[in-house]
Amino acid sequence: MKLTPEQQAEIEAVRAQRSETRRATAPDLEEILYQPIPVLDHGFVRVIDYMGDDSAVVQAARVSYGKGTKQVQNDAGLINYLIRQRHTTPFEMCEIKYHIKLPIFVARQWIRHRTANVNEYSARYSIMDKEYYIPEPDQLAAQSASNRQGRGDVLEGEEAAHVLALLREDAETCYSHYEEMLNEDADGAPLDESRSGLARELARMNLTLNMYTQWYWKIDLHNLMHFLSLRADSHAQYEIRVYADVMVETLKRWVPLTYEAFKNYRIGNVSLSAKGFEVVKALLAGQSVDQEKSGLSKREWRELMAVLGREDGI
Repeated sequence: MKLTPEQQAEIEAVRAQRSETRRATAPDLEEILYQPIPVLDHGFVRVIDYMGDDSAVVQAARVSYGKGTKQVQNDAGLINYLIRQRHTTPFEMCEIKYHIKLPIFVARQWIRHRTANVNEYSARYSIMDKEYYIPEPDQLAAQSASNRQGRGDVLEGEEAAHVLALLREDAETCYSHYEEMLNEDADGAPLDESRSGLARELARMNLTLNMYTQWYWKIDLHNLMHFLSLRADSHAQYEIRVYADVMVETLKRWVPLTYEAFKNYRIGNVSLSAKGFEVVKALLAGQSVDQEKSGLSKREWRELMAVLGREDGI
């Protein structure tokens, strides 16, 4: 990810500003405020603003004045309880705003989380930058034979080189045609004075999904954790997971007590159905259990045994 001198100067200017406030601040998050954190080849995540901290969650839960108790262990215990019992409202009192640069196909997957406020770069108003995502060779994988949404074995040799060449060629060709249809350079000046060029809102239609877009994305803490629990998961698509991984680190800087509870009860937890719980109890009692008698489907049974580190219930 490269920043222009103008972009770097703008970041340095906003980071140089200082404001006196009575609001709660998160010192560790303040350290990286406005700074772009690189993701993929041209993407980034920036924290632009935030409201509240761990004490705001506790305050909302107790509906108290000031900070309430000043004992960190008590606050941590309450936050653990809130997450464990799925009391979500206190976490909705905190918000964070990101500036994110990401490939369009990732953005279209991301926007399925409809619990944020989003304002995206407009290709009707501005000209798209010539930046597109090309995967690293170790991320070029065939379609999984067992998972319609997943990847299988990594492509190698000539086959991988051919796919990379196609991706670059298609992106370059489509952007070249985009410029030709626009008849504009990046500053809006005509390339050929003898013709008008196509409207920006139409010229954009042939751009590839690996082109980069940008947006401001504002979300409350509860819905951020829901997003991260799904997208920072090992089963999530790599290209969105790397963004979520970066955002998990910003969560840690912003609300460390909430982060620890989130890591324990959301990222590191295992959910059991009522029937699955009965199987676990039977196994703890030394009983033999098989899939047919458990009442679980074959898929549920395989998933439960994988969680327990067993091949079967015997």
